[in-house]
Amino acid sequence: MARHSKLQRQVLALYRQFLRAAREKPSSLPRIQGEFRQNAVIPKTDIMHIEYLYRRGQRQLEQLKDSSTKECGAFVKSKADS
Repeated sequence: MARHSKLQRQVLALYRQFLRAAREKPSSLPRIQGEFRQNAVIPKTDIMHIEYLYRRGQRQLEQLKDSSTKECGAFVKSKADS
């Protein structure tokens, strides 16, 4: 089995932290899983984009852990905006 890079290990750890945080707010679980699945197709060589998403994920995790946060929201592009 191939070893994971440092960045891959960080992303997997972030995902586990999100899953733990979702125990307190179960309505956010589908959003978390969907976001990670959507970004799973990003090539491993696109390190800048992965690092950007990782930092964004860390900020979102802190917001999710905040006791005043009820659930995760999402901005969705409408077909008219495309």
